[in-house]
Amino acid sequence: MAKLYFNYSTMNAGKSTALLQASYNYLERGMETYLLTAQFDNRAGEGRIASRIGIDATADTFAPGDDLAAKIAARMEQGPIACVFIDECQFLDETQVWQLARAVDDLGVPVMCYGLRVDFQGKLFPGSAALLALADEMREVRTICHCGKKATMVVRKDAEGRVLTEGDQVAIGGNERYVSLCRRHWREAMGDVGPQTKGA
Repeated sequence: MAKLYFNYSTMNAGKSTALLQASYNYLERGMETYLLTAQFDNRAGEGRIASRIGIDATADTFAPGDDLAAKIAARMEQGPIACVFIDECQFLDETQVWQLARAVDDLGVPVMCYGLRVDFQGKLFPGSAALLALADEMREVRTICHCGKKATMVVRKDAEGRVLTEGDQVAIGGNERYVSLCRRHWREAMGDVGPQTKGA
């Protein structure tokens, strides 16, 4: 039975690597996949999903206002697909997440979304909030903080390496702009230092 999946994490956890590996597993068995990524995230070139470890693939793109159910249906008219993969799904809007849910329910194709859960201020992205509400299954792609604990947050830095506490929710960048941290070290980086408790 087809499902809507949300695979989430912080920056640099290997989401794109996991997506590309999962797609390759289908291709290796002779089954076609349909890859989509955010149009404005062109770090690897428009219409490319790339991993930090050096693997990449060509993808279709989505932009605000695109009807993703219609996109998927149009692709299925060209030939059968076993799975749809969405990279940078935090940039979807709520309407588009509902469109993906309809594609799963009405077209019978699984949709696997990969993206960030929260932004650098610890707030949910709109696409991530909608996926948390609508996804049939959610999986965390884990990475670690410099202290060794699981990283669940991310900080954004400026060109001089200073941590930013304000700014637009979306600013494209990679290792040079973002650092994944556990909640405690994110709080420290953001200036939220509370009272020390025994054993902390």
